[in-house]
Amino acid sequence: MKKQRIIVGITGATGTIYGIRLLEMLREQDDVETHLVVSRWGQLTRAYETDMAAEDLVALADYHHAFNDLTAPIASGSFSCDGMIVAPCSIKTLSEIAYCNSTSLLTRAADVILKERKRLVLMVRETPLHAGHLECMLRATQSGAVIAPPVTSFYTRPKSVADIVDHTLARVLDLFGIRIDVPRWDAALARRHDDADDEVVET
Repeated sequence: MKKQRIIVGITGATGTIYGIRLLEMLREQDDVETHLVVSRWGQLTRAYETDMAAEDLVALADYHHAFNDLTAPIASGSFSCDGMIVAPCSIKTLSEIAYCNSTSLLTRAADVILKERKRLVLMVRETPLHAGHLECMLRATQSGAVIAPPVTSFYTRPKSVADIVDHTLARVLDLFGIRIDVPRWDAALARRHDDADDEVVET
């Protein structure tokens, strides 16, 4: 069975847990092969935000490519690949992708994904946003990228940070046809809660 190949990029924006958990989720899929690229600032943020060592992060992926190795297979359009997810995606990375300014393997790989008309998902992590940020998001979208900020969904009634992270990543993986078992929107459940509230008000 042919494996789905997905490139995972981790940059220096806060939210390293999204990249780590994404790799863990993909590792559980027998038909997915992962290729990891971590920026220098991504490694610094990992050390600041988590207790995970660099070698343990790399071990989560099937293949790891050095951030500045522009000779890596994923730098070429001839590399057969199904898509790429940058989690989290810094504004600097977004800007390079939006303006085709590939100064590293990570942004070169992203540019290749776009030119080959494959799926590129950018989990942009920044707030508040000024006009320049929004313009970069628009330009990246016009080139074919999907902007998917890690925005929390509360209709699932998350009980932990892990619940929030898992649900957010499950929605991202939906874009690749990879189904993760997490709570989903249930309109019937919402109506039952609403009916219960109405009953309380009426009495």
